[in-house]
Amino acid sequence: MSAARPAAPGPGGGGPAGPARGRGLELDVAPEPELGSSTQTSHRLLAYSDALLSIIATVMILPVAHTKIHPDQKLGESVQQLLLAKIAVYLMTFLIVTVAWAAHVRLFQVIELIDDVLALLNLACMMIITFLPYTFSLMASFPDVPFGIFLFSVCAVVIGLIQAVIVAYGFYHPHLLNQQIQVSENQNFYKRHILKIILRGPILCFLAAIFSFFFIPLSYVLLGLVIVFPHLTRFITWCKTKIVGQRDEEEHSNLETFTFYLSEPLSKERVEAFSDGVYAIVATLLILDICEDNVPDPREVKEKFHGSLLEALSEYGPNYLAYFGSFVTIGLLWFVHHSLFLYVTKATRLMGLLNILSLAFIGGLPLAYQLTSEFAEKSHNEIEAIQVSCVITFFASIFQFAIWTTALLHERETLHPFARYGGKEHAFMFAKLALYPCVSLGAFFLTCLLSEFSTAIFHLMQIVIPFAFLALRIFVRISLTIIKSVMPLSRRKVVLLEEEEACLSPGETLS
Repeated sequence: MSAARPAAPGPGGGGPAGPARGRGLELDVAPEPELGSSTQTSHRLLAYSDALLSIIATVMILPVAHTKIHPDQKLGESVQQLLLAKIAVYLMTFLIVTVAWAAHVRLFQVIELIDDVLALLNLACMMIITFLPYTFSLMASFPDVPFGIFLFSVCAVVIGLIQAVIVAYGFYHPHLLNQQIQVSENQNFYKRHILKIILRGPILCFLAAIFSFFFIPLSYVLLGLVIVFPHLTRFITWCKTKIVGQRDEEEHSNLETFTFYLSEPLSKERVEAFSDGVYAIVATLLILDICEDNVPDPREVKEKFHGSLLEALSEYGPNYLAYFGSFVTIGLLWFVHHSLFLYVTKATRLMGLLNILSLAFIGGLPLAYQLTSEFAEKSHNEIEAIQVSCVITFFASIFQFAIWTTALLHERETLHPFARYGGKEHAFMFAKLALYPCVSLGAFFLTCLLSEFSTAIFHLMQIVIPFAFLALRIFVRISLTIIKSVMPLSRRKVVLLEEEEACLSPGETLS
C-alpha cells in the first residue's frame, strides 16, 4: 500500500488533522509545504493520474465493441475471424496499462512531494499514455502488420524513460523523497533498485519493438511477459528461499525496510480510485453509443414516419432496453465492489491482481451491450450474443468473489472483523458476492437448454437482480434462522441417542 501522505495541520497547527494514510509502518510524516514554496503535495496529481489511466485502460475496448458484424453473418464465425484476436489484444494492452499504473503508484511511494518540474514530467508521461488507445486500434485492426505493435512498444519505452527521469530528478532533490528514504544511508541503492523495477518493462517493450519486424508472435510474447514478469520474479524468489534458505542476515537487516517497502501491496485508496474510474467510464461509454447510433435522421422522420419522432424512436426500443440493462449490471457490480472494499483493510498483491482481472472484464461490458442491441430478436446471433454477455458478467463477478476468498485466507490482516468467519456481515457478503456469478452462469446454461426463450431469460435476469439485492439481507437472515433452528434439533437427536445407548446393558447393546 502507499506510503503515508503528508497530513494537513489540525486546527491548532500542532498536529495532523487525522491519522496518516499509510502502509501500516511507523513512518515519519513529511510536513505540509507552505503556500509560496516551490513544492506541493502530490494528492491532486495522483488523483488526476489515476483518473486518466483508468480512462485510457477502459477506452481500449472501443475498437472491439465497434467491430461491425452483419446481421446475416453468424456470430460464431465473426468471433473467430474478427473478435477473438481483438479481445486477446485488448486484454493484453489493458493489463499493460495497469502495469504502468502500478509502476506509477510505486514511483510516488518513493517521491512524496512534487515541484513544477515533476508535475510537467508527469504530464508528459500522461500524454504518451493517452496515445496508447490509438496504437492499440492499429494493433487490433492490423495484427499481422508490424508497425502497430512497434508504435505501441515505442510508447511504452518512452513512458518508462520518463518515469526513470522522474526517479533521477527526485533523488537529485532529496527533499522531495519519502521521509524514510531521506534519512537513510542507502539512497544510492534505493535509486538503482527502483530504476531496475521501473525499467524492466520498457526493456521488454524495446525488444518487442525490434522483433516486431522479424517475428511478430515473439513480440506479443515479450509484451505478455511485461504483465507476468513481476509475479514470475516473485515466484522465483520464493522458490529460491525455500530451496537455498534466507540470505545473509546482516545484508537482510540492512535492506529490510526498503525491500519490504517496495513489496508492500498497492494503496487501497488508489486501488479504489482506479477501479471507480473504470466503472464510471464504462457506464459513460454506453450512453455515447446511444447518442451516436440511436438518434434518427430528421429527413427519415419526416418522410417515413410523417414527422412523428415518438414513432421513429420506438424502433430503437431494444437498444434502450439493452442500455438500461447494461447500466444496471455495471452499477450493481460497482455496488458489490464498493461493499467488498468497505470491509477490506489492506489489499494484498494477489487481491490487486484479481481486481485488475475483474476490471478487464468490466471493460468488456460495452461489447456485451453492442452485441445484445444490434441483432434481431430470436435469431441465432441473438442467442450467442446473450451467452457472450453472460460469460463477461460471470468472469467480472467471479473475480470479485475471488478477491474476497483470497482476503479470507489472511483475514486478520486484510478484513474488518465484521466480514471475517463468524462476523455478523460474513454470510451477507458471501451471498452478495455469489449472486451475480450464480445468476449469470444459470442464465448461460438456460439459454443453451431453452434457446427459444433466450431473450426472455436474459432480460428477466437483468430485471430480477436489482430486486434480489434489495431482498438479499432479508433472505440471508431467514436462511440463517432456519439453519440455527435445524442445527439444535439435530444435536438434540444425537444427545438422545447417546443417552439411550448409555441406559442399555452391554448385552442389549451388542444385540
